[in-house]
Amino acid sequence: MSILQVRHLTKIYEGKIAQTALDNISFSIEKEEFVGIMGPSGSGKTTLLNLIATIDQPTSGEILINGKNPHHLNRKDTALFRRHELGFVFQHYNLLDTLTVEENIVLPLTLDGEQVEEMDKKVTYLAKKLGIEQILGKRTYEISGGQMQRTAIARAIIHEPSLILADEPTGNLDSKASKDVMDTLSSLNKEEGATTLMVTHDPVAASYCNRVIFIKDGKLYNEIYCGENRQTFYQKIIDMLSLLGGNSHDLSTIRL
Repeated sequence: MSILQVRHLTKIYEGKIAQTALDNISFSIEKEEFVGIMGPSGSGKTTLLNLIATIDQPTSGEILINGKNPHHLNRKDTALFRRHELGFVFQHYNLLDTLTVEENIVLPLTLDGEQVEEMDKKVTYLAKKLGIEQILGKRTYEISGGQMQRTAIARAIIHEPSLILADEPTGNLDSKASKDVMDTLSSLNKEEGATTLMVTHDPVAASYCNRVIFIKDGKLYNEIYCGENRQTFYQKIIDMLSLLGGNSHDLSTIRL
């Protein structure tokens, strides 16, 4: 069953010179898949994510999430759709520093007026799973970047969205914290069946995915699947990135 279907998606930014950010892209993501999107800077990765997230409107083509096109909804219904169907993990965490870790995590449930006992149950379960039980009472400025990102992941999945959208989730983290965050996303995908779409320029992070879709100049360039061996998959990703002509800083030198 497809959670996400992207059909002939095109995005043109009008200006003195019209710029095509995405050009007739089609792909789908099945339930419980973990898919990476990669490509050189300016290839259209973030535009794609913003269109799926309903932050931006497509010029043509359509996006279906669970068979529904959120771009056909009015503003109020779009906001509700985004809150119920999607979970977001950003590079900059986007946590509220006036709230504790626990309050940040339950925010989506608070907005929906869920019962306190139900919220407590969900937070306890997730905090244990993500290894952040010890910091629930802390403010965001008292915890590390890796802990912030795991808090953000907990907030993204507490309402059991159909699709998690992660934008460079390891972009601000050192390699140890990156590994923790990717292990977390991977185990949520495998054990909780969390369907995830992740934009990343980091081949190590991408090697955790089931498959990686490569975009170049707004077009679908290629896709590769992870076989049995993650090390081999990582090498394939590196090879594909060098074919794409990514900048040297887009290539991580870390071996798994």
